[in-house]
Amino acid sequence: MTTIALPIALGIIMFGLGLSLTLADFARVVKQPKAVIIALACQLVLLPAICFGLVLAFQLPPVLAVGMMMLAASPGGTTANLYSHLFRGDIALNISLTAVNSVVAVVTLPLITNFAIAYFDPFDDQLGMQWAKAAEVFAVVLVPVALGMVVRRLWPAFSKRMDKPVRIASVIILVVVIGGAVASNWKLLVENFATLSIITTVFCVISLTVGYLVPRLFRIGRRQAIASSFEIGIHNATLAIVIALSVLGSTELSLPAAVYGVLMFFIAFGFGFLIRERKSDAAPDAAAEPESATTA
Repeated sequence: MTTIALPIALGIIMFGLGLSLTLADFARVVKQPKAVIIALACQLVLLPAICFGLVLAFQLPPVLAVGMMMLAASPGGTTANLYSHLFRGDIALNISLTAVNSVVAVVTLPLITNFAIAYFDPFDDQLGMQWAKAAEVFAVVLVPVALGMVVRRLWPAFSKRMDKPVRIASVIILVVVIGGAVASNWKLLVENFATLSIITTVFCVISLTVGYLVPRLFRIGRRQAIASSFEIGIHNATLAIVIALSVLGSTELSLPAAVYGVLMFFIAFGFGFLIRERKSDAAPDAAAEPESATTA
């Protein structure tokens, strides 16, 4: 299950992500560098630091602390694009951020995870994640995305037909993966559910808020800030769970991502109504911030 089925399942999700990307999505970053740089700084630097502070404040057991840090290091995904579309965010920016994050996560996810393992020592001095295992993260994350992009380039009609089935499969896989993680660690989950539900809720709300307010402080347009909020606030729980199970071989590490994976849908939906761009705000917002008008 953990060595074959889960990596394949995640590969399907990441392949589907690749089907939605083109090289132009990476090139678009040059057209709106300010929004991208701010969003990436929040996701790669600010959020892991905030998560580390939360873990210490909540005094989580070491294995769950590492699981939370791994969740914080996980990039956004296609779910962020869906929420951005629903609440009138800049989907083009979402896609660009997803494209960049898919590449950057190959480096940052092992880096932050190794730091957390070294600090919290959840494996009683047994060997945890090694730098060599970063190659496995590369295989799980980037290779399927690249293959999906190749398929889209060579067979665009096929990619378009497969978009909806792959999205449906991604949701089903997420539910199955979360269910499996919960079932295999039921006792540990029950013992820590109150703490995990609180810390994951707090972390999700902070992630969404940081993703929206920080760009606005730097005079980024509202639609771009909405896109940034969901990209930063909706972490790829499936990726964190699969890395915990298949790369690190620890089901306990997957519990924070499993709890987060359930709660984030409701939290993000409610948050979206608070920050969504209203028609009455669209015109003055566009006029005040000319940079955002070029990114829609």
